[in-house]
Amino acid sequence: MIEVIEPRVSPDGRSIAFVVVTPSLIENEYGLRVWLANADGSSPPEPVTDEGGRCSHPRWSPDGARLAFVRSLEPDGGLAGAEVCTVAIGQAGAEPVVVANWPDSVEYVAWSPDGSRLAFLARQPELERYSKTKAKDQPPRWITTLFFKLDNVGWTVDRRRHLFVVPSDGSAEPAAVTGGPFEDSGLSWSPDSARLAFSSARHPDWDLSRAVDLFVVDIGGGNPVILTGTDLAWSSPSWSPDGEHIAVVVTDERTAPRHSQIAVLGMDGQPAKVLTASLDRNCAPFGGAREPVWDGGQLWFTVEDHGNVHLYRVAANGGPGPELVIGGERTITGFDVAGGTVAYTATTGTTLSELFVGDRQLTDFSRDFRASVEVVAPERFTATSSDGYQVEAWIMAPAGAQPGRRYPTLLNIHGGPFTQYGNKFFDEFQVQAGAGFAVVFANPRGSSGYTEAEGRAIRWPECEIDPGSGWGGVDYEDLMAVMDEACRRFDFVDPDALGVLGGSYGGYMTSWIVSHTDRFKAACSERSVNDMLFEEADSDIAGTFADYVGVRHVDDPEPYRRQSPITYARDINTPLLIVHSENDLRCPISQGEELFVTLRLLEREVEMVRFPGEGHELSRSGSPVHRVQRAEILRDWFRRHLAS
Repeated sequence: MIEVIEPRVSPDGRSIAFVVVTPSLIENEYGLRVWLANADGSSPPEPVTDEGGRCSHPRWSPDGARLAFVRSLEPDGGLAGAEVCTVAIGQAGAEPVVVANWPDSVEYVAWSPDGSRLAFLARQPELERYSKTKAKDQPPRWITTLFFKLDNVGWTVDRRRHLFVVPSDGSAEPAAVTGGPFEDSGLSWSPDSARLAFSSARHPDWDLSRAVDLFVVDIGGGNPVILTGTDLAWSSPSWSPDGEHIAVVVTDERTAPRHSQIAVLGMDGQPAKVLTASLDRNCAPFGGAREPVWDGGQLWFTVEDHGNVHLYRVAANGGPGPELVIGGERTITGFDVAGGTVAYTATTGTTLSELFVGDRQLTDFSRDFRASVEVVAPERFTATSSDGYQVEAWIMAPAGAQPGRRYPTLLNIHGGPFTQYGNKFFDEFQVQAGAGFAVVFANPRGSSGYTEAEGRAIRWPECEIDPGSGWGGVDYEDLMAVMDEACRRFDFVDPDALGVLGGSYGGYMTSWIVSHTDRFKAACSERSVNDMLFEEADSDIAGTFADYVGVRHVDDPEPYRRQSPITYARDINTPLLIVHSENDLRCPISQGEELFVTLRLLEREVEMVRFPGEGHELSRSGSPVHRVQRAEILRDWFRRHLAS
């Protein structure tokens, strides 16, 4: 499946750069290619970079004459490196110029307003270690803080992410702007091209709190100047064109989950002003958020709402409240605003992500894919939970469903838990429907896309602020109500052939469900949390689960045990498939192993599939071959157990 991402509009609004992602089963890789489209659709899009490469992060120079991008390189016995490149636009046959070679990943690039420099965010590996490709030759790692590793990234304790600046013509080597044992993120140039704004946690106990501050630093280096009060999590800075304000995404991470908000800080030291609280929605959608985009006195941003992601704008001076600009039954996956043009990429339940300007669709890279398969449209419905709460859900009939026939039905549960299902193309659901299953998915309490109170409803009872049911409480009741309603309302659902599956928190809920009911004939718990006590100690985000639980596991382990599916493993009688990735750092593979060993010793029907070389994101960004194999394994497992 081909997808379009990362739209960036030229300063004059006439052209749009974007990235096309193409998976290859032959190469077992993803190709990323930068393309260019006319905003008025007057001619077909054209590629900027070569086919088969891995080029991303297109960024226009201030005069619109050049485009910067990042080319990721193949690993050479160690880390995968990257090149920061520029290419002239509008010059036939122009070849990219390599501005900087880097030994590790580059995650963001931005032109200075005067066009003389490029700033980028990159991981800086310790050369003493990574110059030795054999692990046995490397010195030991000295760890003094939490968050020393990261899923899909690996070790971070000796590869911290920092800011660098390089002349845009490549006439000098990149110079470090920040350093130290910290993780820097986000970057934005000041209008005078002299400073950079960025986010970082740099206080002494930064690993023990959720605070992330906003800083400003001279591009020549030196001590960063802190702008915030080491309380909330400030991220994604965006400097106003007049230099007087910085727009940010701000979240209170001290008692998760909380909605992320759009705020503005004055450079005169005035307190930050939150602009989006009246929405009571999350303004930093999972996987698709970017920094607020300035357009005159307006700020543009995306919002999660009832399974959709919409595009909003708000007056930066705190005037009229946020205004919905692009809504509808869809998920906006990226956007940009410049020169009077608003471009965005969007997907629906039946279409992959493509590029749009207003109502005009500028690309159709998924045309051949759509012509080759039967795509099934989801139907929205609601279910009434045990306490009267209305749960939003969707159902898909099997491809080619025949009237009067009932089909095995799969309940899918999303991860997070503070994420959402909804109106976007999801390959897994289409595969399941194409394999002859009816597909049900829902947003139980704890999901994003709704009020903050609904998202916080599954905090543990031990929480002093906003105590809730804990995981496996009202979320369980909501999901059971969804299945009750699906069985009652849709005559193609076979109530005697139900399956349940999910990954991460969805895997947790799958394990929890089969340990609390026998209504499902088969289940798949994937990359799951089965033992909360060990998850809080072993995960790459160890220490953060106390935000939900309300107490630390080192002070009171009982709430962690009480809400762990492994505690109720003796009650699991449902045939269970456990799928896990061997390099998963978010939910380590020991989580799957513990449940497998327990159920095998209890002589229950259980099987485990392990994917080598994959992390927590296997189903989304794992190797194309493994993703296909995984889909086939799940299909065959449920066919084996749900076939009539």
